[in-house]
Amino acid sequence: MSTASITAAVVQYGRRKGSSKRDVNSEMEKTEVSHPPDIRQVAVLSKSEWQRIQDSVNGVNKYNRSVIEAAEQREALHLRSKELVKHWSNTIAGQRQKKLEAKKVREAIEEVERKQIDIEEVKYQAQMRKEAIEKAKTLQYYQTDRVKGFHSALMLAEVLKEREAQIELKHWKQNTSKDVDREVLAAMARRDEQALQQEQQKALQRKQEQLAIAESLKNQVKDQELKKEQEKQDIKREAEEVERLRELHLWEQYMKEQKHQEEKRNIMKAHHEHLTIRELLRASEAQRQTEEEEKRIQMASHKDKVMKMRKEKQEEVFRDLQRHRQAIFEKLAAQKQEQISNEEEIIAKAVSEREARLAREQREKEEKHAAMLNSIATHREAMRKEQELKAEEEKQKALEMLNAKKEADRIFMEKKELQAQRAREEGKTLQDIYIHDMAGKRARDNHSKKEQQDFLARNAAIILEEENQFQNYAKQVIETAEKAGRQTYPLLKAAREGIGGGLGPTFGGLRPSYLVHDESGVQMPTYVNSTTQNIKELNQTIDIIRSKKRLGFTW
Repeated sequence: MSTASITAAVVQYGRRKGSSKRDVNSEMEKTEVSHPPDIRQVAVLSKSEWQRIQDSVNGVNKYNRSVIEAAEQREALHLRSKELVKHWSNTIAGQRQKKLEAKKVREAIEEVERKQIDIEEVKYQAQMRKEAIEKAKTLQYYQTDRVKGFHSALMLAEVLKEREAQIELKHWKQNTSKDVDREVLAAMARRDEQALQQEQQKALQRKQEQLAIAESLKNQVKDQELKKEQEKQDIKREAEEVERLRELHLWEQYMKEQKHQEEKRNIMKAHHEHLTIRELLRASEAQRQTEEEEKRIQMASHKDKVMKMRKEKQEEVFRDLQRHRQAIFEKLAAQKQEQISNEEEIIAKAVSEREARLAREQREKEEKHAAMLNSIATHREAMRKEQELKAEEEKQKALEMLNAKKEADRIFMEKKELQAQRAREEGKTLQDIYIHDMAGKRARDNHSKKEQQDFLARNAAIILEEENQFQNYAKQVIETAEKAGRQTYPLLKAAREGIGGGLGPTFGGLRPSYLVHDESGVQMPTYVNSTTQNIKELNQTIDIIRSKKRLGFTW
């Protein structure tokens, strides 16, 4: 068997049945092993031809495979190139990478420096806050009343020292003024002589200046006279011009008056003409009214005639109606007479019919009365039986109601017992709650007392510390004032006034501070005077006999 026939057999019996390449190779091996090929019948193929046959059999696209291999080669070459040039520094990517690394190093150094600067800034701000707090505490301490009082005493000491210095200066001036009086008198004489000479020179200079001023004044007077003459000429010209304008104005006023008079005459003339026309109109109106009155009279007479004719016509119509009504009455009387004769027959017939109807109704009435008596007897019997039945039912209902009341009373007693039991249990529970609340309240009171004691102890410690601080500060100030030669008595007195810094009275060396109960928390002032004492006497009872007398009670 040749290779072509083997290949055909493989294609026919292998690939079309879905067998894989491995199955084809195993089939070929079995065929070769079972039937060794004949060398004379074997065709030798080249490698490319064999590859083409294999590709054709396996369905491989040579072009796609070559494209894929070329892409893989390019990718491998690109990766190898990137790996090769990754550490080069003379390329653009290398320079960019180097710059990025240098930038990272520079940013890291700058970040370290910024952190160091931030740390230093935080330390500086903390130091500044600490100094500001210390300064605020110092200023706040200086604003306390006790320190302010001590500073006032210090100011008083300074004022006393200044006063002593001023008194000493005054005494020194009085002592030294006696020795220098003679020298002062001689110096005053020399100054007076020099002043006299200077005054004479100044008088001479003033005289020369006055002569020059007089000459200048003369020139000014001449100029003023020339100016006055010129002003007089101007005033004269202006007066002439004013006179001319006045005459012109008078002429214009005269012409205006003439025109006004002419207008008045024209108006008067027009008014007379208007009055004349109005009189004519009034005459024509009176004539027209007269004519209308005549027409009205004629119309009234004509109307009276028409009304008279209408009245006569109505009377005639009324007479016709009366005649027609009389004829109707006569006709009706004849008909009435005829109707009366007919009515007698009708009445007789109606009387007989009425008697028959009454007899019939009487019989029916008696029958109905008998039936009614029978129904009444039947109804009475039924009512008697119904009442007996109802009485039996009411008796049964009363018995049932009695049993129901007994059951309700039993249930009510049970409920009352349950309520009493529940009330006892609730009372016991409430008693336990009260006991627990009393124990909690006692514990809270003990805790509050302990907190109050701790607060008082802390307050005493703070007061002692403040007193020590104030005494140290006062001691330093007093020593400094004593070295400077100041009066220390006010300072010693201010330092002995007691601790607390408050405005209240001193109790055992302690001056408490009374603060207001609001958000300001400022210290209340002290207003202890005679009025305060009087108010306290009014509200506090010290002497009961005096209070009774003040209120008017004499028993």
